[in-house]
Amino acid sequence: MTETLAKPAPKDWILGISPYVPGKSATDDGRPLIKLSANENPLGTGAAARAALVAATADLATYPDPGATRLREAIGAVHGLDPAQIIYGTGSDELLHIAASAYAGPGDEVLYVRYGFAVYDIAARRVGATPVIAPDKDYATDVDALLAAVTEKTKVVFLANPNNPTGTMTSREEIARLHAGLRPDILFVLDQAYAEYLDADEDDGGLELARTANNVFVTRTFSKIYGLAAERIGWGYASAEVIDILHRIRAPFNVTTAGQAAAIAAINDSAWVESSRTHNARWREWLAGEIGALSNHGLRVVPSKTNFLLILFEGKLTAEAAMKGLWEEGYATRWLPGQGLPNGLRITIGTKAQTRAVANTLRAMAESA
Repeated sequence: MTETLAKPAPKDWILGISPYVPGKSATDDGRPLIKLSANENPLGTGAAARAALVAATADLATYPDPGATRLREAIGAVHGLDPAQIIYGTGSDELLHIAASAYAGPGDEVLYVRYGFAVYDIAARRVGATPVIAPDKDYATDVDALLAAVTEKTKVVFLANPNNPTGTMTSREEIARLHAGLRPDILFVLDQAYAEYLDADEDDGGLELARTANNVFVTRTFSKIYGLAAERIGWGYASAEVIDILHRIRAPFNVTTAGQAAAIAAINDSAWVESSRTHNARWREWLAGEIGALSNHGLRVVPSKTNFLLILFEGKLTAEAAMKGLWEEGYATRWLPGQGLPNGLRITIGTKAQTRAVANTLRAMAESA
């Protein structure tokens, strides 16, 4: 008889996690593609940030500043925030994870809206908490549904605004109403990864709310408009009490020396941010118009305030077929069956040439389906 060897057993809730699936950059057979699947800045990285990153690589033998002091000061200066209440992370993903880790666990619930960012489910399950999904309202956040889903077990509420993968935006008034309806012992995490793509009058007031509320944590990233996705830099702002708790479980030396230097240059390069925002707004509107013209073929665009569009395929042309057709033309997009959107394709706004090529390919496929 063969003896069964003992082995380490993972926690039951870890087995319930579906690993995060990143956007494709190649076809299934390995052919490289132009990547419009991960919402990166198609214009790349600003010259100031690139130069700062290269200069900072001169010293590779020394640990980075563990307090990211100059980075926090730069963020604080740009946004009018107290640097002592700013935390930094390996992308905003690390901050989302440690928020769940600090405030939720077995027996608790973590709440978010249907079609929310995929990391929320992983962050909840990772700590043994129960993920709870509130219904949406035509792919947008339904504040009443979120509030109705709150129970005595709710400890964390995640909300991306603008939302990923839908691109939808929740107004300042609705954010305030949602917060007002939450118990003060619930941590409200407002994920603003795409906030820099908004016009000034579209700001949802999250940072202002976090200045005075003890249960609001706002997160942002340098991976999108700043073009620093490769360096994995995020930041967050909350009350001193919340930041103190999060620092206790943040990974030490989590943002590299070069990453800190690049982020400081990037956040101060307002011209680069503005040019990226202008490019995105122009070509997002153009592509939305082109897809809207194909409504008689069953294509629909969800209104977006981000650097991508969620296109719904409700006719003969399916989202999967559209994804594969775009592969043939050399473009990677994000098909979303794993997030409950088998009829959805998320497409990053690319360069002028890329955006026109995507529109032409979708039009040809829709008309021939």
